[in-house]
Amino acid sequence: MAEGDEPMVVNGGSGDQCDWDGRWDHVKKFLERPGPFTHPDFEPSTEALQFLLDTCKILVIGAGGLGCELLKDLALSGFRHIHVVDMDTIDVSNLNRQFLFRPKDVGRPKADVAADFVNSRVPGCCVVPHFTKIQDFDEAFYRQFHIIVCGLDSIIARRWMNGMLMSLLVYEDGILDPSSIIPLIDGGTEGFKGNARVILPGMTACIDCTLELYPPQINFPMCTIASMPRLPEHCVEYVRVLLWPKEKPFGDGVGLDGDDPEHIQWVFVKSQERAAEYSITGVTYRLTQGVVKRIIPAVASTNAVIAACCATEVFKIASSAYIPLNNYLLFNDVDGLYTCTFEAERKENCSACSQVPQDLQFPSCAKLQEVLDYLTESASLQMKSPAITATVEGKNKTLYLQTVASIEERTRPNLSKTLKELGLSDGQELAVADVTTPQTLLFKLHLSS
Repeated sequence: MAEGDEPMVVNGGSGDQCDWDGRWDHVKKFLERPGPFTHPDFEPSTEALQFLLDTCKILVIGAGGLGCELLKDLALSGFRHIHVVDMDTIDVSNLNRQFLFRPKDVGRPKADVAADFVNSRVPGCCVVPHFTKIQDFDEAFYRQFHIIVCGLDSIIARRWMNGMLMSLLVYEDGILDPSSIIPLIDGGTEGFKGNARVILPGMTACIDCTLELYPPQINFPMCTIASMPRLPEHCVEYVRVLLWPKEKPFGDGVGLDGDDPEHIQWVFVKSQERAAEYSITGVTYRLTQGVVKRIIPAVASTNAVIAACCATEVFKIASSAYIPLNNYLLFNDVDGLYTCTFEAERKENCSACSQVPQDLQFPSCAKLQEVLDYLTESASLQMKSPAITATVEGKNKTLYLQTVASIEERTRPNLSKTLKELGLSDGQELAVADVTTPQTLLFKLHLSS
């Protein structure tokens, strides 16, 4: 921008004007007149637009490929009160599709830069950035929003957000209070494929109800990465799976964090050394990051389509003018163009939204390790580092906890003990905490002889 030029804003206005004649005509066409696709109970009025402009608060989680598109779509649709949360910083590899960023922004927080860009480009819009993890906020923070939109590349983060919204639900005499429901719009992309879904917590299928729909992570055979590496990915996996736990480069109990540049740099250097031993080429920093974080190459057009679907659902729910998606949309343009929608069904025994303890069936001679394996390997649970506690002889007892090194060392012998030896009985309740949810989940133990 040349010195003295006016700041660029959306077409039809100037930097110091908030509204002008005709600015919201494209939105008024949907809200101030009836149509063949409007909700049966919809009554055209000017109040819906004013709610969008003045009152409605939206939280966007993620300011990456999907997040940039979402912020743009929402701001230009009339939503002025938007918060965005992202814990990542801008990398040069982001610039080809995350269009709110420029080369000068590399290294800066994505949330800050995205908010600054939208605020300067769209008059009257106020995007509030949060450069932090979603886990750093409490229930009071999330309760302030009318709708939450996720544009994440992490299933764990999705599940945590899903659990948080479940924890906000209020039940009176077993009946759900509708005012406690905060709709969750979730979008995801994988190359040329994508999906968008609408979740009404406590009413429709949640993230954990449909865990089986998420693609399994690709794992390489241990024998290959340990002794016969052939691909650059094998070298990175060797460092991630075997070398990191052995050398503990950042101290005991410090796990590999794919979002920590120092961690990725260490893995990158060690992977290059491993590759050199076997004359393997192709180990790059970007490849290292992709293998560690299980990143699948992103396609800008897919992000644009899925973000548009999500923003449309936000508009439908916020305005009450149209019936929302019920409740899952699939998009695929690998060969031609294909979309379909279907209703994902709630699971009666969903660990996140069923409101009843889950049943665990084990013989009394089973060991605690078997319970731990079930919690992590079950397709319907897929926990990452479960901590198990129970009330034994009237006292709360930690049976196993692996996230704190000192406690893990103290409780590790319990893994080789049988459930009976640990003092557990038939009908006993186990409390399980995990990074996939902010809630502690209850399981009822059923022991067979």
